[in-house]
Amino acid sequence: MRSMLTGGELDVLTGDYLAELTMLILGRDRLKDPGAGYARTFLRQLEECLGLAHERGVRIVANAGGLNPAGLADAVRKLADRLGVPVRVAHVEGDDLTASHPGSLAAHAYLGGFGIAACLREGADIVVTGRVTDAALVMGPAAAHFGWGPGEYDRLAGAVVAGHVLECGAQATGGNYAFFHASRHDHGGDLRRPGFPLAELHEDGACVITKHPGTGGFVDVGTVTAQLLYETAGARYAGPDVTARLDTVRLTQDAPDRVRIEGVRGEAPPPTLKVGVNRLGGFRNEVAFVLTGLDIEAKAALVREQMTDALAKSPPAEVRWDLVRTDRPDAPTEEMASALLRLVVRDTDQAVVGRALSGAAVELALASYPGFHVLAPPGKGSPYGVFEDVYVPHGAVDHVAVLHDGRRVPVPPAHDTVVLDEVPDTLHEVPDALHEIPDVPGELPEPPEPQPLPPGPTKRAALGLVAGARSGDKGGNANVGVWVRTDDAWRWLAHELTVDRFRQLIPESGELKVTRHTLPNLRALNFVVEGILGEGVAAQHRFDPQAKALGEWLRSRHLDVPETLL
Repeated sequence: MRSMLTGGELDVLTGDYLAELTMLILGRDRLKDPGAGYARTFLRQLEECLGLAHERGVRIVANAGGLNPAGLADAVRKLADRLGVPVRVAHVEGDDLTASHPGSLAAHAYLGGFGIAACLREGADIVVTGRVTDAALVMGPAAAHFGWGPGEYDRLAGAVVAGHVLECGAQATGGNYAFFHASRHDHGGDLRRPGFPLAELHEDGACVITKHPGTGGFVDVGTVTAQLLYETAGARYAGPDVTARLDTVRLTQDAPDRVRIEGVRGEAPPPTLKVGVNRLGGFRNEVAFVLTGLDIEAKAALVREQMTDALAKSPPAEVRWDLVRTDRPDAPTEEMASALLRLVVRDTDQAVVGRALSGAAVELALASYPGFHVLAPPGKGSPYGVFEDVYVPHGAVDHVAVLHDGRRVPVPPAHDTVVLDEVPDTLHEVPDALHEIPDVPGELPEPPEPQPLPPGPTKRAALGLVAGARSGDKGGNANVGVWVRTDDAWRWLAHELTVDRFRQLIPESGELKVTRHTLPNLRALNFVVEGILGEGVAAQHRFDPQAKALGEWLRSRHLDVPETLL
């Protein structure tokens, strides 16, 4: 917060504090203390920076209110009074639908940006919200500043795209970037401490993504492309206020660390709001057995049989074994000679996954395979959460802007909505017609593929030598965005990386539904893998429960790459 306030000019400082897992954590906090439920780190940052923001005339908009935006607003007022800083604090509420979802720990609708806009138009210096869309933190201030109304879809969509680029901070300035190694040479940016991105927004919805002068990292078409693909799916990026068309985005490198985003088209939002429902799924425990040297498979089989017998009296509801072959033959270190056998158990009864598991594992210490040891003894079992998304009509929420003077301003739901499953037949007849999108609803057909590269010699090589990737989670699904940096590479990628090829490279997706979306303007493909994360990140279904490195795994896989691209 301090670096953004001191590094250069700024009108509005936004902060995104909420993720699916965060909402679960805040829900557990609220069980212990009804006055909790918001991100306390925001208050600690604000204590240091509130006076600075006031002096510089910078407004602050953050979703740190979590499950209790009114409570955070009161806490900010008390902090301001103690510091002697005169600020007007407003908040947005109406997202909490927990009462209508029995058995949930937290159920919150994703609200749009017009509640934020109402607070800012009435003079708020600080606006805190609960569960709004990440992009609403940018769209709301833009709508307030430029006077945009609910129907100005192209302008709103441009701000939503800008908000999506900014929402994950340094991921737009070189953080977590696939080509980080080459970029150190190309850009010279200090990747040890990337700066944070900012957007210069224009009245027509266009923007420039940049960063404060002298900060680390870099901004180029690649970093912006990577973030545009992060946790999205197809061409339509639907939200409560507008559906942004990602297939219309045009990126231009205006200057070093300056990428222009323009041409974004918008459509009416869908008639429903997404609701993130978090509930406690039960209790989870795990133990990792270390298997060293020879006979790895036999050692794994022995301890698995022993543990199965030990747990037979009260077997957990779910048992999962994974043998991770990290071992190498004739290894120079013991660690490199070792494999891991992970046992994960789940049950609604904590005792079944707690003492029963820890006792069984420890009692085998002198009576199992040679070299028996574990990474850490299992504990008593910890609660895990389950996330799902459901949808409700816009009218099911009471979206309200609570102003700094206590007035409550209702925020009306979207008047015009579009169901996204009606397919237009005429769209994408030619790629050049992307800027002439008719005002029609529906799921979009895939655009035409480019002409394939002419035949030529190939070399077995890693996909990542040609393509970048970024992956992430949405509930139990994962997306993997893959992009390339040249037209020739795009001609190859569009034909080579089919759904079938993706399944071959990522065998874990073999039995799951995989959908490929094509975004020619970005030279990108976006794959959505349904169910690969089970019941969401909090359930810790797999080794990488948020699929953060799924894209890097894909880039490491080998296939036949044209030598002209290497």
